[in-house]
Amino acid sequence: MNGTLKKAAIACLLMFGLLMININYVQAVKADELRTDSRNQRSFFARYESERGLITAGGETLVKSVDTGREKTFRFQRKYTDGPVYAPVIGFFAPESERGIEGTENQYLNGTHPDLFVRRTVDMVTSKPLRGASVDLTLVPKAQKVAYQDMQRSGKRGAVVALDPKTGAVLTMVSVPSFDPNPIAVPDRAKAARAYNKLDADDNEPLINRATQKTYAPGSTFKVVTSAAYLSEDGSRDVNTTVDAPDVLPLPGTTIVLRNYHGESCGGRATLIDALTISCNTAFGTMALEMGYDKLQEQAAKFGVGQELSIPLGVVKSDIGKDEGKAALTQTAIGQRSNQMTPLQMAMVAAAVGNEGKVMKPYLVNKIVTPDGDEIETARPEELDEAVTPDVADKLRQMMVSVVQNGTGTAAQLPGITVAGKTGTAETAKGAASHAWFISFAPAEDPKVAVAVFVESGSAGNDATGGAVAAPIAHDVMQAVLGK
Repeated sequence: MNGTLKKAAIACLLMFGLLMININYVQAVKADELRTDSRNQRSFFARYESERGLITAGGETLVKSVDTGREKTFRFQRKYTDGPVYAPVIGFFAPESERGIEGTENQYLNGTHPDLFVRRTVDMVTSKPLRGASVDLTLVPKAQKVAYQDMQRSGKRGAVVALDPKTGAVLTMVSVPSFDPNPIAVPDRAKAARAYNKLDADDNEPLINRATQKTYAPGSTFKVVTSAAYLSEDGSRDVNTTVDAPDVLPLPGTTIVLRNYHGESCGGRATLIDALTISCNTAFGTMALEMGYDKLQEQAAKFGVGQELSIPLGVVKSDIGKDEGKAALTQTAIGQRSNQMTPLQMAMVAAAVGNEGKVMKPYLVNKIVTPDGDEIETARPEELDEAVTPDVADKLRQMMVSVVQNGTGTAAQLPGITVAGKTGTAETAKGAASHAWFISFAPAEDPKVAVAVFVESGSAGNDATGGAVAAPIAHDVMQAVLGK
């Protein structure tokens, strides 16, 4: 081989080598970047070529893909029924992103999950559009709509969560204000972006699921956790055990005192059942000082506080705050200070008490079904922990029943059904309106539903209390779930 041919051959080999390197670089390294590049029209059109699966609940279709008749572009578009009612859970499928269940179950819904390989192959061979699996949720539509309507009335902000205490199935999850996913789901990048940006800029944060994505001071609903810790510390304690309940409790190391709501008196001493019934702050401050921070923190952790959860929506951690000394501890024990809980977490507390102390992992997906009706996955209830023994759970149940029958939670009473509950009114800042809470379960003897209602500061008036504002909503949700 002469020199010229040799040089040409080497040059060809080098160019071929560089070409192979570039191909591998593009396919392996740059693939994700190119796929998500806003200029990649193929990726954009591909999102609308497949018939995404249905999202259903309780026999109702909540989301479906509608055939637009345009086979080459944007063939299928998502349509959301009662969009704002379900949006914080379902989310949306937009031109360049997906959120909520549309995001967490995306591979099932768009048909690309490995479990759907056979179905996908059949569709390809028969030249049918790719079809996704359907996702059936645990939500109870009647209760979901009732919760949404109650919360939306009078412009309330907040969240409602209802669980099946025995399984952890999420029966209701509402966050208000909400949004309509339909304008975000249009196959038009500019229109979808404008709709999303408008919601994202809203100071009321309609895109945030307040049930799972934010934490709030739980107020007196947390006294159920404090009661659980106190009863668990000494097995001889029962609902009639008495504790000091002064009109004012001096906070150690400070010149500050802890007072009862509106300066009310608890009579100097109170039984545990009476302390919870009238929501006596000083009694719970006394219990906390006797137990110490570690006991309270350990008890909260057993209810799930501090755990990362996926239901499959992500859930931010709840937290009672750091050990800041005895004075701070008395405030933590009544749901104030750095104590921050999600509404889902407080629903888990109520559910655990109703379930003989067992904490079940919450879940939203009931089953995944192929386009042919075959079930791929079915939910399996999972126990996370035992928060308290069945004996302690029964004592807490008695105390919470008394709250509804004789105390601050009478608005949650249901005809012919025993309800257990606890109100909460959490201070947010000096001079600012309080958060209003209510947690409950029913029937108290054999619970089918546990509820947490959270109404955000200022959205129900400056004098809102858990008993007046949140308990009636819990009443309606429990009634809807129980069919009464």
